[in-house]
Amino acid sequence: MEDILLYFSLKYNGDFHKIYHALKTKEKVSQEQIHDAKTQIKSKYTTIISKDYPASLKSIMCPPFVLYYYGDLSLLDHYCIGVIGSRHPNQYGYAITETMVRKLVEHKMTVISGMAIGIDSAAHQSALKYSGHTVAVLGSGIDYCYPHSNQKIYHQLKNNHLVISEYPNDVTPQSHHFPVRNRIIAGLSASILVTQANQRSGTMITVGYALDQGKDIYCVPSRIYDPRGCNILIQQGAKLVLDINDIIEDLEMRLTK
Repeated sequence: MEDILLYFSLKYNGDFHKIYHALKTKEKVSQEQIHDAKTQIKSKYTTIISKDYPASLKSIMCPPFVLYYYGDLSLLDHYCIGVIGSRHPNQYGYAITETMVRKLVEHKMTVISGMAIGIDSAAHQSALKYSGHTVAVLGSGIDYCYPHSNQKIYHQLKNNHLVISEYPNDVTPQSHHFPVRNRIIAGLSASILVTQANQRSGTMITVGYALDQGKDIYCVPSRIYDPRGCNILIQQGAKLVLDINDIIEDLEMRLTK
C-alpha cells in the first residue's frame, strides 16, 4: 500500500484531492508503473501508513499521503514551535525574531517555518546561527528551492537539519501551494510564535489552521505604526509575549497539569 500511495503522489504531484480521488475510485496501477515511478525520486519519503510518519499530522485536515524529505526526521520528536511572520518585516521584526529564536533553541526547541523571505528566513538563519535545530516546510517540490535566494539555507537544512514537502521532486511552486502548505507547519508545531505580521497574510492562514488544531498562539506585540497583525491576534486572545519566559512558563504550567 505504501508503494501505491507513493505512485499516486508522484503521478499527481502531491495534490491531496487528486490522490484521494485515485484511491477512492480504486484507480488501477501496475507493479511496473510503481517501479518506474520510484526511480524518479532522489529524496527520502514517508507515507501516512509508515511507522516514521509524524504522528502530529495524522489528525490534521487533509494530512499529506506522502511526505518527501531530506535530513533528520527525528527532529520532529522534540518540542517543535512554529516561528512565522511577515515576508517584508522591518528591522524590529528581524531583531525580535533573532532574539526569540536564540532563546527558543537555548531551551532545545526545534524551530519550524516555511523558508519564505522575511521572518521565515530569519527564523531558520537564527536557529542555525545559535546552533539550534530547524525544519523548513516547502510550498514547492522537495528538490526545488524556493525562493532561489534561499539556496544557502536550503542546503544547510537539507544536509544537517530537515526539509519537508508534500510535493515531489522539482514541482514548481504555485500560488495555491503556500496556503495549503501552512496546514503542515501548524500540524508539526506544538505551538506557534508570531513575531511580526500583517493583518491579512499567509501568517494569519497558518494561525487559523493552528487554532483549528487546538494549538496555542503566542505573539510579540508590535509598535503602533508597525504591521498590526500581532496586536490584533492579542486582542482576539493570543498570548502576549514580552520575553521568552512567557512561553517557557506557560509550557511548564501545562506540563505539570
